[in-house]
Amino acid sequence: MGKKRIIKQTTEELLKESDKVEAKARREVSQPLKTAKEARIYISSTYNNTIITLTDLKGNVLAWETTGSSGFKGTRKSTPFAATVTVKKLTDKLVGMGIKEVEVYIKGPGPGRDAALRSIRASGLKMNMIADITPIPHNGTRPKKKRRV
Repeated sequence: MGKKRIIKQTTEELLKESDKVEAKARREVSQPLKTAKEARIYISSTYNNTIITLTDLKGNVLAWETTGSSGFKGTRKSTPFAATVTVKKLTDKLVGMGIKEVEVYIKGPGPGRDAALRSIRASGLKMNMIADITPIPHNGTRPKKKRRV
């Protein structure tokens, strides 16, 4: 393996390093906590999971939660209760950001969609709009070719 080198730093080098760390910390603190008064909540509810994304009006993601990140695993992720807990976690983040009004976009056929909507309503946020953006096929898939006998 060889000998271990011990690097001794001078006080000037230590000061430079600490200044870099402080500048980085200052930069992170100086950036605002993404405050806005209005936001959009996208609820994507599948049969296996519920994903909730919070964006500003331009579409930049501010926060997100899933039923898996809320601590649910397996088939419990797809329950309405899991969606309710997930929305509650997200609305706690919303309060810290100062958001009071939201537009809600719901997508998918899962069991968590109605529970998530009820939970948003119960949190006291003002919902300006609720839209269902579930994709619907217009013409369906291509039919099978005709059988030749």
